[in-house]
Amino acid sequence: MPSIKEVKNRIGSVKSTQQLTKAMKMVAAAKLKKAQDKVLQLRPYSKKLNEILSNLSGSVNNNLFVEKDIKNVLVVIISSDKGLCGSFNSNLIKQFTLCCNKIKTKNITLLPIGKKAYDLFKKSDYSLILDYWQSLNGFDYEKSSEICDYIVSSFLNSKYDKVSIIYNEFKNVAVQKSVVDNFLPVIPLEKEISEVNNNYIFEPNKNKIVNNLIPQTLKTQFLKAVLESNASEQGSRMTAMSQATDNAGELLKELKLTYNRTRQAAITKEILEIVGGAEALNN
Repeated sequence: MPSIKEVKNRIGSVKSTQQLTKAMKMVAAAKLKKAQDKVLQLRPYSKKLNEILSNLSGSVNNNLFVEKDIKNVLVVIISSDKGLCGSFNSNLIKQFTLCCNKIKTKNITLLPIGKKAYDLFKKSDYSLILDYWQSLNGFDYEKSSEICDYIVSSFLNSKYDKVSIIYNEFKNVAVQKSVVDNFLPVIPLEKEISEVNNNYIFEPNKNKIVNNLIPQTLKTQFLKAVLESNASEQGSRMTAMSQATDNAGELLKELKLTYNRTRQAAITKEILEIVGGAEALNN
């Protein structure tokens, strides 16, 4: 049985940890509200742009719509910069493994965004693009434009035949879903959907509008993926810290029970020693 001092030290340590996890939960909750608002505001805009672009993809000639023989693939992985967010990053790795199993080529290049993705793959055998992994902090439309310009340019120059994005999609505080989105080439919607709302009036002409619409849509789509990932990270961290706080509370109950038992055993031992000493003196 541990000594009273050891148990008291453990109780103090667990209390400190509980205060820390509780504070991190509150910080994550505050950040989650801001991140969630950004995602909810961008989703309708991004969805409508994607619908318009996909509807037009079958009637406009553009190299970004052309499906190629897949020889070289670029995979963008959006992770977090920090840990303590549950299975947020490990789910990305599982999704990446599933994605690689479906890809018929082994020429896969990774573009990590976030320190955790960089740390996970920096010692791997995959080719890495290390220009953007530190860009997650303060990510905005300008950074999205910079990354998208590089991806689109590489695709048009046939450096990559397919581009996919792996990230965590925000559902709610407790649920985040790891998804793989096809980024390039642009895939048309299903015929049943695309034939519903394709009665557009074009001014000045269809090709010019689509050529201006494509970069904006791709940049918005990429920005949305990062914002979804950010909201998912805060939700996952909030859930993880809440569970850690509850677990610390349960551990404190056990430690206090152990402390009381140890203290009672020490008192009983002292009483027995006193009684034994008194008996020895009497004899």
